[in-house]
Amino acid sequence: MFRSIVKNQRLVALFLLGVLLFNYPLLALFSRVTQVFGIPLLYVYIFGAWALFIGLLAFIVERNR
Repeated sequence: MFRSIVKNQRLVALFLLGVLLFNYPLLALFSRVTQVFGIPLLYVYIFGAWALFIGLLAFIVERNR
């Protein structure tokens, strides 16, 4: 039972991190004309943050199975 409580707390923390990562103030920092390997910086940030989010989610869910 203790593990499920910790897992739920980690999922809530991950949700809050997702809200923070994809909210306006942080997105505005990357909304520039700069390009990385020919891709706009905002797109690189969004897809990188999304990949990080999915990776952390998989790590939390699959841990201790």
